[in-house]
Amino acid sequence: MCIDINLNIHHSAPQEIWDRLGALYQQMPGWPEAHPKGTEWFAQWFGPDGAERFLSASVEPGGLQIYGQLPEAEWTAWITEFKRRAEEILGYPVGEPEDGFAFHYYDED
Repeated sequence: MCIDINLNIHHSAPQEIWDRLGALYQQMPGWPEAHPKGTEWFAQWFGPDGAERFLSASVEPGGLQIYGQLPEAEWTAWITEFKRRAEEILGYPVGEPEDGFAFHYYDED
């Protein structure tokens, strides 16, 4: 299954939030034991971009983008867990803006 979604996690979130989400990334299924040298910051699970099974995330103006390719049942379990745990970190419902999930905007001071 090809995956390309945006979640309502706005790019204006402070570094403290991104650090906490980064810790969540590392706890999610498929996080590699060691990233290739120079890519420690890269949010990537299961394999490299373009592999038979992979997920990647990036912060975009339209929200936190997650894209890749996984079997449907595995993807459903993965994203359900990610959203649940992200909601605990952020304190608001996490989902796709086109499904009615509102962005939380942060002050950029």
